[in-house]
This record gives sequence, structure tokens and C-alpha cells, in this order.
Amino acid sequence: MIKKPIGLLLNGVIVTFGLLPAQAQQPISDTQVAAMVEALRQAAPQTKNPNDGYYSQWQVKPETLKGWSRTCLKRELTPTQFENSPAIARQVVSCITRRELTNQFAATNNNEIASVRGAACWWMTGSYTGCNKGFTAEYVQKVVRFYQQQRSKPTTR
Repeated sequence: MIKKPIGLLLNGVIVTFGLLPAQAQQPISDTQVAAMVEALRQAAPQTKNPNDGYYSQWQVKPETLKGWSRTCLKRELTPTQFENSPAIARQVVSCITRRELTNQFAATNNNEIASVRGAACWWMTGSYTGCNKGFTAEYVQKVVRFYQQQRSKPTTR
């Protein structure tokens, strides 16, 4: 007889926890993605070397581009295709930016600026952390500043 009350108690606990509201994942808006994409473009290091091995206004490496274009377009782009089509480049960058901002919003409990910092660090280094000194810290701060400028602009419809 004791087994039944314990079973009922456990079932009650399971049901109770199942009904508790989870931390809501805030959806990333198109405005946030556009602001981040533009911030990454504005902050992209300019090497002054036209043959520096990076492509588009976002300065993307060719090996990175292959995976991103497969993920976002379901086909692989060549660096030349990426370089010569600003619209396609923006589409791929927007797709990846949305993914990374979404990851960071979840990791930071929807802290927008912490998410931008993490995504900017990832963009530069491939890691969400470790960009708190030197060139990478300056880069992340630039991205945050440009992002905030973009977000403060009135939206047009």
C-alpha cells in the first residue's frame, strides 16, 4: 500500500514540473539581425590589401564560406560568387547571424548586449568567450557600438 502513495507523489511532482513555465526564448527580430549584420560589416577589419584572402564587405574566409553557404543556401558558393553578389553575401551573413544571435540569446537569458558581444567574439574567433583584451576586445566593442547605433535608428516600413 505504501507503493501507491509514493507513485502518486512522484507522478504529481512530474506533472507539476512539467507545467511550470520555462524561461521563454525571445525570438530574434529581423531588426536585430539587420543591425548585427550591418555592425559586423562596419566593424570588419580593412587590410588595405585587395588580395588578402577574405571576401565581401564582411571579410569572410573561403573555408568558412563553404559551410555557411551550404547551411544557408543548401549549395556551396565560390568566393567569387560571394564577393560579386552583395545580396547573396548579405543573405548568407544574415542567416548565420540569426543562428548565432539565437544561440547567444539562449545562453545569456535574453541579454541583448551580452548576446551581441558573444556573437561578435564568435564571428572573429570561433569562440563565444575570450575577447576581453587586445584586438579582439576592440573589435567586439566596435561591433557593439555599431549595433547600438543601428538599433537606435527608427525603423522604416
